[in-house]
Amino acid sequence: MRTISSFDDLSIEDVEAVVLHKEPIELDPKTLAHVEASYDFLRKFAKDKIIYGVNTGFGPMAQYKVQDEDQISLQYNLIRSHAAGAGEKLDDQSVRASMLVRLCAISKGRSGIHPSTILLLKDMINKEVYPFIPRHGGVGASGDLVQLSHLALALLGEGLVSYKGALRKTAEVFAELGLEPIQVKTREGLSLINGTSVMTGIGSINVLKSRQLFDWTLCSSAMMNEIVGSFDDYFSRELNGVKRHKGQLAVADKLTDILRSSKMISRREEHFYKDEQDAKVVEFDRKVQEYYSLRCVTQVLGPIFDTIENAKEVVENEVNSVSDNPIIDHERENVYHGGNFHGDYISLEMDKLKLAVTKMSMLSERQLAYLFNPKLNNILPPFVNFGTLGLNLGMQGVQFTATSTVAENQMLSNSMYVHSITTNNDNQDIVSMGTNSALMTATVVENAYQVQAIHMIALIQAIDYLKIQDRLSRSTAEVFQKIRTLVPLFVEDTPKYEEIARVRDFLYNNKFSF
Repeated sequence: MRTISSFDDLSIEDVEAVVLHKEPIELDPKTLAHVEASYDFLRKFAKDKIIYGVNTGFGPMAQYKVQDEDQISLQYNLIRSHAAGAGEKLDDQSVRASMLVRLCAISKGRSGIHPSTILLLKDMINKEVYPFIPRHGGVGASGDLVQLSHLALALLGEGLVSYKGALRKTAEVFAELGLEPIQVKTREGLSLINGTSVMTGIGSINVLKSRQLFDWTLCSSAMMNEIVGSFDDYFSRELNGVKRHKGQLAVADKLTDILRSSKMISRREEHFYKDEQDAKVVEFDRKVQEYYSLRCVTQVLGPIFDTIENAKEVVENEVNSVSDNPIIDHERENVYHGGNFHGDYISLEMDKLKLAVTKMSMLSERQLAYLFNPKLNNILPPFVNFGTLGLNLGMQGVQFTATSTVAENQMLSNSMYVHSITTNNDNQDIVSMGTNSALMTATVVENAYQVQAIHMIALIQAIDYLKIQDRLSRSTAEVFQKIRTLVPLFVEDTPKYEEIARVRDFLYNNKFSF
C-alpha cells in the first residue's frame, strides 16, 4: 500500500509499484484536511473577487464574467466540451499512470477542490476503473486539456471506462461497484483537466521501461563481447576513467561486474604485449581492435545512461509538482495566476529520451548485423544458419524486421518540442506538444524492445553454434538459459513472429540482474 500525501514526494519506484505492479494506494488523513482547507478558502475568497476559471470563462473567453448561478454549470460545460479526443484509446497502464499523477497533483492542496474528488480518483485506481482516453487531442500548453477532460468525464459518471478489459458505460460500472460521481463545488472541472498528468504519466512509464531496456542492452553488449572474445581494456576503469563523464564510467563498471566471471574475455597483455614477438608476422591472426559497436559500448551507452537518469529526475519532479492554474494558497490567503500547466519540461525530456532509446536500438541492430555477416565476424555462418547454406535461410528474415523497426525509430526521433503550433484563438501562442512527445517516445521504446528481442534470439543461436555456453559469465549464462526456454535451438526454417513476441514480453516484463 502506497500513501499519497500533500507533504511527501513519490519516487519513480513508487510509480512503478502502483502503475506496473498495481499496488493499491491510500490517502494520508492530513492530506484530506489540507485539501479541504484549500477548498474552504477558495470558496470564501472568490465571492467578491475575479478568479480565473471560477467566475470567468476559459482561455480567450476569460474576459467574460460568469454569473454566480452559472458557475457550477461552467465546470460541467468545460469538461463536456473538451472531451473531444480522437484516435485509438490509451492503454490501461498509461491511463492508470495518468490518474496517479493527477491524484498526486490535486492532493497537494493547491487546487481548491473538494476532497470528494481525490477520494473518488483513489477508489477508481484501486478498483482498476480506467477512463476512456483517446490518443489525440493534447498540445501540452494548458497541459493535457483534452485527454484529462475524458478522465474528468468519468469522474462525473459519464462517458466510458475500461473495466476488466472491456469498455463500458461509466454509470453502469459505478453502480456495480458502489461508486458515486463527484459533485462539482467550485472549480473541480478546471482543476481536473488543467495540468501535465497524462504526458507525465506516460513519461514515467517511458523512463521505467527505458532504464530496463538499457540494462538488457548492456547484457546483450556483454554477450557480444564474449562471443568474439574481446579484450578487457575496452571496458576497463583505467581506459574509461580518463573521460570526465559519469555515464561512461558507470557503464564500464557495470560491464566489468557482468563479465567478471566470464572465461571468454581476453587480456591484451597475453596476445600483444609479450616480449617475444615474431618479426616476420605481417598480419595478425586476430583483430587488434574490434568494430565500434563492440569496443565503443561504454562511449555509446554512457550518454544514454546519463540521459535516462536525467529524465528520471525531471519526471519525478513533475510527478510531485502542481501543474494547475491558478494556484490556490490558503496558507498565504492568496491566489496566483500563471502557467504551471505548460509541459515543456516533459516534452523536451521525452524528445531527449527517445533519441537515447533510438540509439540503443541502433546499437542492437549494428551488433545484429555483425553476427549475421561472416565477412565481419569470421566465426559464424551467414545469418547464424545451422542448416544447409543455400537451402536454409537461418535468421535472414528477422534482420529485415530489425532494420525496418530501427528506421521507424529514427524517423520518430524528430523533435516534437520545437513543433509548436498556435491554437486556442492565439491564446495558446506557444505550446509544448508534450503529450505527443511522450506518446511518440512510448512507440520508440516498444520498437526498441522488439529489436532487442531479435538480437537476443540471434545471440543465443550464436552461443550454441560456438558451443561456449559453459564459458559465459554467471549473469549472461543465466540469461542464455532463460531465453533458450522461450526459443529452442532451431536448424530448420520456421516462422519466427511468435518467438519474437515471447522474447519481447519476457524482456519487457523482467529486469536483468547481475
